[in-house]
Amino acid sequence: MLRSFKKLMRSFGYAFKGLAYAAKTQLNFRVHLMATLIAVFAGYALHISVNEWQWVALCIALVLICELFNTALEFLVDLVSPDYNELAGRVKDIGAAAVTVAAAFALITGLIIFLPKLLTLMHHAA
Repeated sequence: MLRSFKKLMRSFGYAFKGLAYAAKTQLNFRVHLMATLIAVFAGYALHISVNEWQWVALCIALVLICELFNTALEFLVDLVSPDYNELAGRVKDIGAAAVTVAAAFALITGLIIFLPKLLTLMHHAA
């Protein structure tokens, strides 16, 4: 039992090592982390509902997961195809497209949740 617990803790260590590496080296991941902070701050400031928090959390997770998978995919493609290869380029493009789709979904969801609250706030301030 103790051995399997140590193995589990070691696997979490590897996961956090991967997160730290992505945060240190990947500009796009840092951009998404900044967007996460903005969304969380806005959600707190605008008192969004529990249901809205669930959507915001889903969007945050989806974008970060896609970005992490895209980064891993890019490293793998570079490993197996260090020279230019048209198919390798397509793989990278499709990975980036997945991040873009997730980010677009997050943006639209954010607009649906935050825009009415911001407009109401602006209307009351005027």
